[in-house]
Amino acid sequence: MPHEPRRPAAMPEVPAWRAVLSAFCASLIGIGLARFAYTPLLPALVAQHWFAASSAAYLGAANLAGYLAGALSGRPLSRRVSVVVVLRTMMLIAAVSFFACAFPLDFAWFFVWRFASGLAGGALMVLAAPAVLAHVSAARRGVAGGVIFMGIGAGVAASGTLVPLLLAHGLRETWFGLGAVSCVLVVVAWHGWPREAASNAEPVHHRAAPKVGTLRALYVEYGLNAAGWVPHMIFLVDYIARGRGEGVQVAAAYWVLFGLGATFGPLLAGHLADRAGFRAALRFAFVLEAVAVAFAAAGLGSIWLMVSSVVVGAFVTGTVPLMLGRIGELLPHHPAQQKSAWGTATVAFALCQAAAAYALSFVFQHSGGNYRLLFAIGVIAMVVALVIDLLAALSTLRHSIPEAN
Repeated sequence: MPHEPRRPAAMPEVPAWRAVLSAFCASLIGIGLARFAYTPLLPALVAQHWFAASSAAYLGAANLAGYLAGALSGRPLSRRVSVVVVLRTMMLIAAVSFFACAFPLDFAWFFVWRFASGLAGGALMVLAAPAVLAHVSAARRGVAGGVIFMGIGAGVAASGTLVPLLLAHGLRETWFGLGAVSCVLVVVAWHGWPREAASNAEPVHHRAAPKVGTLRALYVEYGLNAAGWVPHMIFLVDYIARGRGEGVQVAAAYWVLFGLGATFGPLLAGHLADRAGFRAALRFAFVLEAVAVAFAAAGLGSIWLMVSSVVVGAFVTGTVPLMLGRIGELLPHHPAQQKSAWGTATVAFALCQAAAAYALSFVFQHSGGNYRLLFAIGVIAMVVALVIDLLAALSTLRHSIPEAN
């Protein structure tokens, strides 16, 4: 018998938990540390005369601009080279940016690296979770998505704990410390990404995709939801410290509560989605968020503000896996379209969040520092998001009745 040529051995499939861990590390570096660790660093940059206060604020905006660029370019990059290569490269860029920021050569140098860290975060947000969740069973995707996006909450928590500890040793040492932590996370994630063979030859399904309007409504809802968070994310601490006259120390405690909520929110939201479905869980989230923001808008007491901080913090990160899962519900037989839709949703999120930040700053300046007005606008954004979701569902139901008949 002729000798059959030996086939190369197939690479072993990465266990689902290992892939989820890699995506957790990606969200922790790209969003959790690269974005949120800058907030407690900003006063130190000004106090130690690295940059003027106005320049330091623009450097913070550079990360948001980079995030938008990364959200736009992540999928095109993944079509040119391997998704895994893009993921590894972006994690490395985020890690290197911390070391680069330890040397304040000039404003342009710092701006480039803050932009690069945002670029990496945007690309990682678009690519990491979809690459992993495609290899997780449908019954466990809610929890898996929750674990992945817990990385963002862990970054918020680290911004209130790790950064102050590092700052005690110096500002440059703090940047080095964040870079070292990021390098460890890069190593942990490096070999944990799943194989891409399935993504290169996705099966063709002939079931129709949902109405374009349904997805467009979802993008608008996600953007409005992001806008509704902005009063808490930007003004909560200042409202408590100056608006209520309770001081910085008390306000910092509320930020810790916000961070705790952000850490565990994705996991709790994932559990809820696995039991009730992503559509119902997302609507429930909109209702809870609107009520929680309304507590601040109504100027209620400390207990209610604590509840508001925890709930909004939980859904700042918890809504992310809910939105990703909802896209999966709408496009269950269209894996490529799921990834494209998630990229579009991330862009909508980035645009609306940045626009809301500037708009609410304008309102705050021209309303004589009316904090409660800002929170009221946040409530309106949440309620409109819920109304749009209900109207979109009603429209879909109305169009499906003739087809059934």
